Amino acid sequence: MKNISIFGTSSDAGKSTITFVIAKILQNMGYSVACFKAQNVSNNAFVCDDGSEIAVAQYFQAKVLGLETSYHLNPVLLKSGRGSSASLIVEGKVVTNKDVREYYRDLDLLKPAVNRCFNYLNEKYDCVVCEGAGSPVELNLMDKDLSNIYIADEFNTKIILVADIEKGGVFASIYGVYHLLPEKLRKNVIGVIVNKFRGDLTLFDEGVRIIEEDFKIPVLGVLPYTPFNLGFEDSQSLKNYAQNSKSAILNVAVIFYPHMSNYNDFEPLIAHEQINLEFVETNISLDKFDMIIMPGSKLVIKDLIWLKQNGLFDRIKTYQGKLLGICGGYEMMFKTLIDSHALENSEPIKEEGFSFIDDEIVFEKEKTLEKGNYEIFGVQLEGFEIHHGKSKKYPLFYENRNKDKNICGTFVHAVFDSDEFRTYLFKDLHHEYKEFDFKAYKKEHIDNFINSLESRLDVEKIMDEIDE
Repeated sequence: MKNISIFGTSSDAGKSTITFVIAKILQNMGYSVACFKAQNVSNNAFVCDDGSEIAVAQYFQAKVLGLETSYHLNPVLLKSGRGSSASLIVEGKVVTNKDVREYYRDLDLLKPAVNRCFNYLNEKYDCVVCEGAGSPVELNLMDKDLSNIYIADEFNTKIILVADIEKGGVFASIYGVYHLLPEKLRKNVIGVIVNKFRGDLTLFDEGVRIIEEDFKIPVLGVLPYTPFNLGFEDSQSLKNYAQNSKSAILNVAVIFYPHMSNYNDFEPLIAHEQINLEFVETNISLDKFDMIIMPGSKLVIKDLIWLKQNGLFDRIKTYQGKLLGICGGYEMMFKTLIDSHALENSEPIKEEGFSFIDDEIVFEKEKTLEKGNYEIFGVQLEGFEIHHGKSKKYPLFYENRNKDKNICGTFVHAVFDSDEFRTYLFKDLHHEYKEFDFKAYKKEHIDNFINSLESRLDVEKIMDEIDE
């Protein structure tokens, strides 16, 4: 069986979603399938079963397929770094901080790692579905494009284009991307999926005819716009979440600072109909919220300074409701944050935190990457840690529940996936709060989503092209 590349005709076309949908359809047909992305740029990362670090999209795709997670799924990951640099993670481990120009200059040094990981998956699975990145025809960067051009050319993958009709200009994007591809890759294009169509799908019948007859590109399906609300890869996809909060009894705010990370922590709250979740990034009153959450951050001290500059720091400092900090947000709660090695900043820095917790956070060179079972706040749950900051007094979590301040925080991510933890956290805020089974919800939601899209895809055409 031939492997597949999923190319978007633009950024945020839905590549990550289509990748796991196609993979799951093939898996349901009896094939062994893995998802792969050579290089990702994301502050949203998970710790794998092997203790490595990969982007959330590939982790999520693997969980949909029921696979063990490892660095092979995403060999190169770039995360926001100090100044114009990025934190370079290769085969699951932090290698260095590199200036973006330096990264592109040394790109060939990363190809052996990409090849090792792809070949590992290729030998183990019948089909590898490879997610691209952005547009594959940024002409000034095509020779530096690991996820699209390099993979498709080096491993001769079949290609499915994904076009976002919601953005507008769908015909130009499809025609332009197809004709700007190198001739070898054009010949490997199976067809195009038109994604995110709002309204009556039959209204695009003439569009399908134009693409197939005039452009000579098969249309593999026209897919409706369907909010998925799981597997958020970046802040843009997060802001597009849709929530049914008609039955909400609790208002919860998440502070949306510039370098916020691990957005997936909040998927269970978005799914819960009793919770109205709002992301706050401007200096507004916080009095209406029953709880404030300070989430993870890739650049903690920079985001802390941002809070001080825009006035939210003072709002949070005087807030009287329940306050929860997760990882970077937890670190901000301490008296002092010390980055003496300039791990996240352009120079060594010491910054005053909220001083809710009487201890200091020290950023250590050795990054904590842990995944497992934890007991925090008296609750047993599964989660993971991914941080440089360390506290001697409170290395895992802190809690202070009294009439003056109701504060808790933890280094552990994915805590809201635990039904028991959510009950612990929210039950005392409203007596009518009722828990739901998030794991069951997630499985049903994913299955229904895949089934609804499969019925609109030309799976037979795809199979004809990849089945050897």
